[in-house]
Amino acid sequence: MTFLSPQWLVLLTVVAALAVAYVLFQRRRTRYAVRFATLPMLERVAPTRPGWRRHVPAAAFLVALIAMVLAIARPAAAVQVPRERATVLVAIDTSVSMEATDVSPSRIEAAKQAARAFVDDLPGEFNVGLVSFSSSASVVVPPSTDRAPVEAGIDRLTLAERTAIGEAVYTSLSAVASFDAEAGTNPPPARIVLLSDGSNTTGRPVQEAAAAAAEAKVPVSTIAYGTPTGTVERNGRSISVPVDADALRQLAETTGGTAYEAESDAELRGVYEDIGSSIGWRTEHREITTWMVAAALLTALAAGAASLLWFSRLP
Repeated sequence: MTFLSPQWLVLLTVVAALAVAYVLFQRRRTRYAVRFATLPMLERVAPTRPGWRRHVPAAAFLVALIAMVLAIARPAAAVQVPRERATVLVAIDTSVSMEATDVSPSRIEAAKQAARAFVDDLPGEFNVGLVSFSSSASVVVPPSTDRAPVEAGIDRLTLAERTAIGEAVYTSLSAVASFDAEAGTNPPPARIVLLSDGSNTTGRPVQEAAAAAAEAKVPVSTIAYGTPTGTVERNGRSISVPVDADALRQLAETTGGTAYEAESDAELRGVYEDIGSSIGWRTEHREITTWMVAAALLTALAAGAASLLWFSRLP
């Protein structure tokens, strides 16, 4: 919970002062009673004392004051609300290292299945596009609300040599810019979701692409996909193809996105689900002053009712 007018919280010091004054007053009254009457006399004059009940109305009144001060400070609670629209570019690494079978049935096949599920789960109002990258990057499907071309494009992905992560970011930014130009003066927010299992081996540097995405205010969420022991067969030799998670993490952090790592099909699906939740919803702070005022009123009424019931007077 946060407060939209926190300066009013200084009034809590007044409530604290009242609480201290009440305690001091109670102690002084007890001393006076003992000073001017013997204990046997007190037992005869007031054989039944209210005990803890006499403090309940005062405590409830102080709680009501606290609630009133909080209400004046305009409390607001964080709530998750669905985004009405957005543009999402799904960028998938199609380098030959995606042939590795450390993820069953292979990195590329598991990635295709998880990407299709991710696209299906996004809100229907979202514009979704597909980018593939190996030695270069290309827009397979431009952003639109039609999911069928994106799913068909995922199925058609084929592998090639080398990995151009930086070019994938630049190509995705170009697709976003083209879509925004068509959208007019109020384009939807954009996000790039990039999956790769290797290092940048060609094209422009990842750091340069990250700076461009940050300037365009397009977050890039990255998925480092695969295990450290992944290998592919080339000319009868087994070649190690480990994941460069650090480069992808720096790309995400620079652009304001989130970096993920997945070493199995199940983990990849979980990552895509988490990304979908973060993209599809936004956090808003909604004022709950009315609820706080109601709490203060109910507490004050309870204090008055308890005082009338036990002592036949208002506090």
